[in-house]
Amino acid sequence: MKRVVVTGMGTINPLGLGVAEFWDNVKVGKCGVSEITNFDTTDYKTKIAAEVKNFIPGDYIDAKEAKRMSRFSQFAVAAAKEAYADSGLADSDVDHNRMGVYVSTGVGGISDCEVEIETLLNKGPRRVNSLFIPMMIGNMASGNVAIALKANGPCLDVVSACASSNNAMGEAFYAIKGGRADVIIAGGTESSIGRLSIAGFMNLRALSDSHDPNRGSIPFDKERSGFVMGEGAGILVLEDLEHAKKRGAKIYGEIVGYGTTCDAFHITAPSEDGAQGARAMSLAMDVAGIEPKDISYINAHGTSTPLNDKTETLAVKKVFGDYAYKIPMSSSKSMFGHLLGAAGAVEGIVCIKSLIEGFVPATINYKEADPDCDLDIVPNVGRPNQDLKYAISNSLGFGGHNASVLFKKWEE
Repeated sequence: MKRVVVTGMGTINPLGLGVAEFWDNVKVGKCGVSEITNFDTTDYKTKIAAEVKNFIPGDYIDAKEAKRMSRFSQFAVAAAKEAYADSGLADSDVDHNRMGVYVSTGVGGISDCEVEIETLLNKGPRRVNSLFIPMMIGNMASGNVAIALKANGPCLDVVSACASSNNAMGEAFYAIKGGRADVIIAGGTESSIGRLSIAGFMNLRALSDSHDPNRGSIPFDKERSGFVMGEGAGILVLEDLEHAKKRGAKIYGEIVGYGTTCDAFHITAPSEDGAQGARAMSLAMDVAGIEPKDISYINAHGTSTPLNDKTETLAVKKVFGDYAYKIPMSSSKSMFGHLLGAAGAVEGIVCIKSLIEGFVPATINYKEADPDCDLDIVPNVGRPNQDLKYAISNSLGFGGHNASVLFKKWEE
């Protein structure tokens, strides 16, 4: 079976327009949460989110093409272009029939739905945007990336709510490992900080009720009350090792394991025993052929909802036993909120950069200890100069989806 390496990365998210800016802000523990500016929140209990700032589509995409894309697709194309340029593929002799795109989204163009439904009700059917459907449907992030990069291989949108981009990377991993593609542009994208989506999550009581940006997304903190909505995209170029070596590509890291399961329990709540989340981690380690004691860092799903953080902590204890207390496990969502379908991919970039630099990111804005979340969550300050070899990243989604991707520090 082939080995799968990461040869390029790109991102647009609340902490930066590009990997370099993003990682610099992760290392200093910057908070990307602020008051919502996308719409008037007067009638909303929710007042804060993690918005992408200063994103100008025309800086990345032809103006005419950008107008034909929803914001979630714009994010994906911008991040994919960065990752593709970073990989050096543009200057290589690549068989585009064996280059695929697996870019996922959880809710796609939900904000377009909001706008066009309002148009329909107020102005009638003939005034609905003729491009509404190809802008709104979730697969158009993958489609637009494929068009931009001339990728003629497999092109998929794996939709599994907040596990979407972990599933996208995992399925891409298997596709390359099994010889069905040489290169896959994989990740996720989301832009759902709008009136309709915020109202839906708010009324579901999933969002934080704090109005303080520094006390909204507080994973594992006893005072946590819900997640903070984020937006953005994360893209990784995954490549067959031999293909990468043949063209002289730089290699950032390796994906060595992937596990995916379903709680089959409830449409929104995780199973409280954490059994299937634990099994996803165990499956990823089984694929990699490593033991629990080999894991150096866990990038937790860590949403800041009361039940998720408690359940994920329990799942980690099921897998690692007493060793769980010795593994640093932080939540990046404390810094940039919950990017839903894009979360796993952006957090995958965090894992790769952590392995490269030996740096464990912090769970910021942590104050009140919770006895149900008593693992080493790296409170408030990141840790440099760590000996890291394997990092596992967890994503859990509505519907009971669990997905764990296992990254390895690059070595021949």
